[in-house]
Parts: sequence; C-alpha cells; structure tokens
Amino acid sequence: MAIETPLSEKPTINRVPLYVNDGLLAPDEVKLLRPSYPSEPLEVLWKRYREDGYIFLKGLLPREDVCSARGSYFQRLQPCGVIDPDSDPRDGIFNASGGAKADYPGVGVEAGSGAPATSNEELFTELALKAHTDEWYIGSPDGKTPGLVNHPLLLQFVADFTGWGDKTLPIRRTLLRNNTPGNKAIGVHYDQIFLRYGEPSVLTAWVPVGDIALDGGGLIYLEDGDQLGKQIESECTAKAKAAGLDDAEVRNAFNSQMMKTGWLSPDPAKFGRKHGRKWLVTAYEAGDVVLHSAYMIHASTVNHDKEGRIRVGTDLRFVNSARPWDTRWSNHFTFTDGL
Repeated sequence: MAIETPLSEKPTINRVPLYVNDGLLAPDEVKLLRPSYPSEPLEVLWKRYREDGYIFLKGLLPREDVCSARGSYFQRLQPCGVIDPDSDPRDGIFNASGGAKADYPGVGVEAGSGAPATSNEELFTELALKAHTDEWYIGSPDGKTPGLVNHPLLLQFVADFTGWGDKTLPIRRTLLRNNTPGNKAIGVHYDQIFLRYGEPSVLTAWVPVGDIALDGGGLIYLEDGDQLGKQIESECTAKAKAAGLDDAEVRNAFNSQMMKTGWLSPDPAKFGRKHGRKWLVTAYEAGDVVLHSAYMIHASTVNHDKEGRIRVGTDLRFVNSARPWDTRWSNHFTFTDGL
C-alpha cells in the first residue's frame, strides 16, 4: 500500500523535508544538483560530465512539448481512476479518494520489471505499459511525428555532445515511470547493472515529464557516484576473475550480488552514510533533462508533492551504434523481457 505522508516534518534543504525509502534525509546529507545550460560550450559540458558523472540541463526541450506529452500520458491512464477526475490531465493530480484502497506501483520502482501483484493494480499497470508504444511517446509509424522519445532537439544534442554524430542510436527499450504520492521510491542503482552485455559508454537521458517539486519524487544523484559505481564494478569483476571465471560467469557472479530488483540497496539514506557521500537533489521543470553515465549512482525521493502531483519521468538510453551495445534492449519494454 502507499506510504503515508509523515506527520512530523523537519526541513532537509530550502525548508523542505526530503524522504527516501528509509526515512528523512538530514540537512548535512544533501546538497543541490549543479545546473548546466545547453547554450554553454560543448567542451565545457563534456568536461563537467566526465568529472561529475552527470550534467543537469535546464530547458533543453520546449516546455510545451513536455507538458503536452504529460497530458497524453494521463489521458491514457484516466480509465483506471488514478487521477482526480476534476483535474486537467496535464496536471496529473492523484485521485486520493480513489487511491486509498489501491496501490499504484510505478514501473520498475518496487519490483524491477515485475507484473502487477494484485487485481487493484491490473488496469493501471496495463495502461502504463501500453503508454510505452503510444504515438505521442515513440512517434508515428511514418516518422512525421517524432514523439517525446525521439525529440529532435534531444537527439541532436546527444549526437553533438558525444561526438557520435549519425551513429547515435536511441535504444528502443525505455522505462516510462510514474510515482504516486507517498508510494515506494526507486532504490539505489547504476544503469550498467542492467546493460552489462554492452560497453559502459551508454548515455542515459532522464527526462522529467512535467514539473517535479523538490519533494515531488525526482531523481537524486550520489555525490561522486560515478567514481563509486566504477569502483564497485571493478572490485567485483576483479574478485570474480581471480576466481577463474570467464566473462559470462563474471556477469552472473556480479548480478547474484544484487537484490532481485538490480538495486545496490533499497535504502538511499543508509547507502549515502555508509559511503560518506551526500545526495544531490533539486526541483525539476518541464523541459529539463539530466544526462548521466552508466556508472552514476542514483535513486529517488518519496513523492510528497503538496499539490498531489504524480511524478512522471522517462529513462532514455543512447549508444554509439558502431560499438558493442546490449542488444537485449532492442524491443519495447514488457514485463516478461527479463531485463
């Protein structure tokens, strides 16, 4: 069931309390995510990306395009009663009365790619899955309408930023995630865990589909998380190879150390304390995009948006088609694809 909004709130940052799955983050456990701008020189942005493991791009996409996509998403979900019937689908306001007796799990939030567990979740989950192949999202068959996933401004920026040019390939399998107020948040992970059958050069673009308040369940990034992710990967690989395992066995050995969800931990607060690192947090606006590396460790906060907005975001991955990449991700997301 959904997690209740805490009765006692102490501010974490900017007078706002931020909660993760294992409780309240303290003021000394967070700092603000550094913003960047698409107008800055690419060499400056690339240097920042290599140093930080991410760049937080303000206003890369037109706000209206993103808000329109949000409206289309909630029009798709309207029949299941998840949004307030008196609200504009673009706002995506949670129907608290309708949701009081139902748990609406975000895709990939609580149980990896698992299918719904109860009948209460069935219609909601079915509609959220179908949205992955809607025209507003992936574009029209004739290519005349690109859709959010293939937005030309995003594709062009990634091609220029990486230097991949016309070899820039958006991977078809994406994760269009939602998170209703008070529900479980995303656990601690990095993307290479799920894309280990290819090179670690994959670039993730996390696109918030609509405004996300500071306490609205947005992604949070671990300070120097790219370096720690590489360290965790390297240490595990070295141990497995020292044991005489081949490449396939190394992958299996590493995966066996993960939770069944692929997370490093369900508890961001404990994970940050263990490694002596702060979580980087921010509010997001429609049109913002975060590009992060395959090893950048991230999670999300619990959605306690004061207006009851449902958090929606999508994970888009890009690769250099001339290099080896995880071709298991060649098809649209389904609950049975095993990834």
